[in-house]
Amino acid sequence: MRTVSLGPFTVSAIGLGCMNMSAGYGPADQATSEKLLHAALDRGYRFLDTAAIYGFGDNEKLIGRTLAARRDQYVLATKCGMTRDQQGLPRPSGRPERLQRECEQSLRNLQTEVIDLYYLHRVDPDVPVEESVGALGELVRQGKVRTIGLSEVCCDTLRRAHQEFPITAVQSEYSLWSRTAERGMLTTCEELGVTFVPFSPLARGFLTGKASDVTTLSEGDIRQTIARPRFEPEAFARNSELLVPYRAIAERIECSPAQLALAWLLAKTGGKVVPIPGTKHIDFMEENAGAVEVVLDDATVIELDALINDDTVSGARYADAVMDSIDSERD
Repeated sequence: MRTVSLGPFTVSAIGLGCMNMSAGYGPADQATSEKLLHAALDRGYRFLDTAAIYGFGDNEKLIGRTLAARRDQYVLATKCGMTRDQQGLPRPSGRPERLQRECEQSLRNLQTEVIDLYYLHRVDPDVPVEESVGALGELVRQGKVRTIGLSEVCCDTLRRAHQEFPITAVQSEYSLWSRTAERGMLTTCEELGVTFVPFSPLARGFLTGKASDVTTLSEGDIRQTIARPRFEPEAFARNSELLVPYRAIAERIECSPAQLALAWLLAKTGGKVVPIPGTKHIDFMEENAGAVEVVLDDATVIELDALINDDTVSGARYADAVMDSIDSERD
């Protein structure tokens, strides 16, 4: 796979989001996940993304035990500073002492001596971002972390954090149907020399054409809980109408709907972002990798922009309680 720069690292132009193998989208098969991780490295993936909260450590442990012997073949990103309340909703927790403990546990889970890119998963409203980022900077000085990043932050927060300690990457949701990053973050990242890493670039499966509304999703699927609004039956039905012309564009370009979504991201940003589509299926991983070969002309990018965007999509990207907890510019 084609490679690009991410801070001091060379990574594949498309990374692999690993959450789905342990949490978020229903049950996954451990044996298949192990095969998937090896197959992804064999296919050319060189950037793996996980987090301490994914499966409450299980996802990190999966990567650690499966790829310990191949640790030098990929850039490893994980995240800290997030917990869940009694209702299962994510809650930020960014106090320095907690981040130190989480890092040490993640190192054990991942069976590695150093984490390449360590994100603050969410900004804690009760802790100045400078304190949390300062703690991550201390982990770099201790040799436990190589570089640090932020997730779901606004432009002002990024600037403040970058003054405290250099930020290598910002990870936030970005796809045809989630355009928050276009409200200043992409420009700010370019100005500061920070790489933007889009998560959910396939719109939580919607842009693959394989997603269903909440009535058919398995228990524990985040599209039933924190990401429910766009998958409510009425909103999902309206959104699905957009897939008819969208599929027609994919057929014209001779690619899959998933590849079209990823190709749009790369074309829209001039290849300056590193999307991390997640999957628990080996064939989907292979399909996503093929997106780097899909070249879109300017007219097609404009056509897609007009078809699926914040104005044409029904429903918020998160439930209200989750949206209220996110630091990034609001949808």
